[in-house]
Amino acid sequence: MVDGATDLEVSLHNKRVYKAKLIGTDPSTDLAVIKISEDNLPASTFANSDQVNVGDWVLAVGNPFDLASTVTAGIISAKARSIGIREDNTAIESYLQTDAAVNPGNSGGALVNLRGELVGINTAIASPTGTYAGYAFAVPSNLVSKVIEDLMRFGEVKRPYLGVGIRDLDWTLAQDLGLKIAEGVLVERVAPGGAAQKAGIEQQDVIVEVDKREVRSSAELLETVARHRPGDKINVIVNRQGKERQITVTLRDAASVAQR
Repeated sequence: MVDGATDLEVSLHNKRVYKAKLIGTDPSTDLAVIKISEDNLPASTFANSDQVNVGDWVLAVGNPFDLASTVTAGIISAKARSIGIREDNTAIESYLQTDAAVNPGNSGGALVNLRGELVGINTAIASPTGTYAGYAFAVPSNLVSKVIEDLMRFGEVKRPYLGVGIRDLDWTLAQDLGLKIAEGVLVERVAPGGAAQKAGIEQQDVIVEVDKREVRSSAELLETVARHRPGDKINVIVNRQGKERQITVTLRDAASVAQR
């Protein structure tokens, strides 16, 4: 935990302890980058978290209950899971869910595949007691990679906004609205002057794909957009009145819209 800390230390597996410097934090993903001064340290290889499948075996690494360098095993039990744990309205929740045992002290630790590649950073558990009860959640590595790069390059995360109010689509809602599909993300509102409005996205469009990645939930959409920066162009496929349309959206910074 680095929020509010005045001194940071990093203890390695060989028990060497280093003073650390805070590079930056991202409250939206609950991630931070810190730096220690040392040469020839081993580094983790990042896996492509989009290619992680439900049922894949993973290992969670951390220091639960001050038990240093503990490893637990489990599987990926769900993807793009939003659990509403973050009260920040800018929070990006699209977690990898795992049944590998994670407890207080695991947060910030690695979730790796059987090749030792990083697939996520452990961040939360779902539990009535505050200890492991079968469900743990990790920020996927593709989002982690973008946050790290931004914090190292800019000292902050460059976060783009699509400029839409969204809702998960289900069968009941689709029937109520007379829609011909029941899976995707419903656009309930389009922000005036936002990226979506300028590109031609309309209210009651259903977003089904972004940059050739299927979008089945709001969490997936938010994660996919969050990997980009303001000014990036994304290809969005929407279903409008039963027909699919491809729309190119130039993402914007929320501040640029608010100043209009």
